Amino acid sequence: MPLMLHRCAALILLLMVSVGSVQAAETRPFDARYRLEVSGWPSTNVEHRLSRDGASWHSKMSAAIAMARGEESSRFLIEENGVRSLQYISGYSLLGLGGDYRLTSDDLATLPDRQATIFDLSRRVLDDGCQEACAIHYQDHRGREEYMEYRVLGPESLSLPVGEFETLAVEVTEPGKPERRMVFRFHPEVPGLILVLDYHRDGERKSRLSLTQLSLME
Repeated sequence: MPLMLHRCAALILLLMVSVGSVQAAETRPFDARYRLEVSGWPSTNVEHRLSRDGASWHSKMSAAIAMARGEESSRFLIEENGVRSLQYISGYSLLGLGGDYRLTSDDLATLPDRQATIFDLSRRVLDDGCQEACAIHYQDHRGREEYMEYRVLGPESLSLPVGEFETLAVEVTEPGKPERRMVFRFHPEVPGLILVLDYHRDGERKSRLSLTQLSLME
């Protein structure tokens, strides 16, 4: 479970696309709940909240089942050229074993954390119209530099418990590991909000994160 939560929060969102004009999509606070289905594990709920605190934004995801738990949060600023991370905190455990991690503003001075990166990806993916492999650089929970690539696969229609959506499928992969890929579908009007996230490995879908409840806040 900790590994899959890392995957879902890493470009899980990653973190978090606007169909039409990205600039016109206003960032809005929300409370969301997802259903996480992982091959070989019982399904569970994932809580995701995006809130505002003064000039900064705070994104938090968390999940737990009987023998595993995981959560991570990011505080960041939205700037003209993207996001600037201010703080990242995470904690994971499996059968009582795990760890807690923290990145400060100094640690994040050159690269954002992955929660902030997911949010940033959701805002810029349609704006740049990238059809080939486009780079994503961020830091993982330990502060190590990660490099991923994304490309837009095309439009999709989704029917979920919270409504009907027209969105784009966005594939995220790790160079050198084509057998592993994530496919994001973001909310068309709410930056940072995932509709569906699938993780594939060796030609099979290993997990799915899908939106089941949503509350938009002013």
